Amino acid sequence: MSLYLYAILQAESLDLIKNLDLKGMNAQPVQFHSLPPFAIVYSESQQDRYLASRANLIAHETVLESLMKAINPHQAVPLPLQFGLVVDEWEEVQRDLLIPYESKLKDLINNLIGKREVSVKLFWNQTEELNLAVAENEGLRQRREALVGKILSMDEAIAIGQELEAAIEQRQQIIVEAFINTLKPLSHDYAEGELLTESMIYNGSFLIDWDTETEFAASVEELDKQFENRLRIRYNDFTAPYNFVKFERQ
Repeated sequence: MSLYLYAILQAESLDLIKNLDLKGMNAQPVQFHSLPPFAIVYSESQQDRYLASRANLIAHETVLESLMKAINPHQAVPLPLQFGLVVDEWEEVQRDLLIPYESKLKDLINNLIGKREVSVKLFWNQTEELNLAVAENEGLRQRREALVGKILSMDEAIAIGQELEAAIEQRQQIIVEAFINTLKPLSHDYAEGELLTESMIYNGSFLIDWDTETEFAASVEELDKQFENRLRIRYNDFTAPYNFVKFERQ
């Protein structure tokens, strides 16, 4: 029997969730295995490998979110494990993870107690922003209008293209810096992720005190108003703290 792993807990936190009824990957019941000073959240694996399909990712994340909701965040926290982690036996978990990294895992858990990860993703309409940039810059507008209907030389096309690109990058930088400068001081830790689409201009995650999320969300709303609702903001106030549990393996 193989084991699909979801998270690491403090062994003493099992008392907080012993009656939790969850279904995980392949609709298998989620179980808890004590390996003091830790406990592992797992289900029996029905496959050797799991593709990162939408259904599988949702199943994995649902288990983690359910654990977070069930546990008092000021007492314990599930330390999320990467998606698709399948092992053959508990000795493997002890040998490769719990024993060599016991101190680091304890530090990570202690650092996350009473905190949560929230994320802010910003999207915009680049064409609209470019038009605004031109409208607000008289010199750029005049140069652009002077080129309308004209057959441009290579140098002219490159020059105006570079000027427009610089204008749009400056607008993006102003927005991103406003969000970072406002939200980062409200957090204990901060991580910046990749831009996943052409319209995404910012992808940030913040580790905040569990009880200050309302204040943090209000700051995001104020920033939205500051930029006159030009942005599409995807704000996630409840997610497993993946961005703040990374460590180098020996």
